Amino acid sequence: MTSDRDGIFAGENPFQIARDWLATAEGSEPNDPNAIALATVDPEGLPNVRMVLLKEIEIAGIGGGGFVFYTNYGSKKAEEIASAGKAAFVLHWKSLRRQIRVRGLTEKEEGKTADDYYASRSLKSRLGAWASQQSQPLDSRATLMAEVAKVTLRQGPNPARPPFWGGLRIRPVEIEFWADGAFRLHDRFRWRRETLEAPWRVQRLNP
Repeated sequence: MTSDRDGIFAGENPFQIARDWLATAEGSEPNDPNAIALATVDPEGLPNVRMVLLKEIEIAGIGGGGFVFYTNYGSKKAEEIASAGKAAFVLHWKSLRRQIRVRGLTEKEEGKTADDYYASRSLKSRLGAWASQQSQPLDSRATLMAEVAKVTLRQGPNPARPPFWGGLRIRPVEIEFWADGAFRLHDRFRWRRETLEAPWRVQRLNP
């Protein structure tokens, strides 16, 4: 472990450090402190990036923790993740002048965790998940709202989680913590492991 890794960088579990940074951001960021820029690649290797909301930072589990978000499995991002089996994201907080970069392997979350999160959403959001064919062409907003009306009648006031909607988990092999420094002499610490079962190695990086 790096000897001068103290203050906001201190700790032996990168998932706990990430949780602590997010908790701090929740007190300072005006909107969506859990928003991440998620990067994927299509089958031709062309990158794609979009903002999604990170819903859970897991401390433990198979592979030692993970980062979870939710989506329609028919969406472009989910299809690209399914094809590549890998993804990356950056979590940036302008108010704190900090960011976290993550790269790793992916898996679906389709069990109780996904069911519980879906049930916690507002009814309109749950019905919207049923109605939207995410990423597919849409001729008008009126068409979408008509589909929402149909779904509302069909699914009722307590819809179950759609089979095509659920969680995606990123199991990282690399996590980088970055904090702004004076004169652009930033602090950067990269946690890296060769496999999900391997121990983490931490290294300070040049700004």
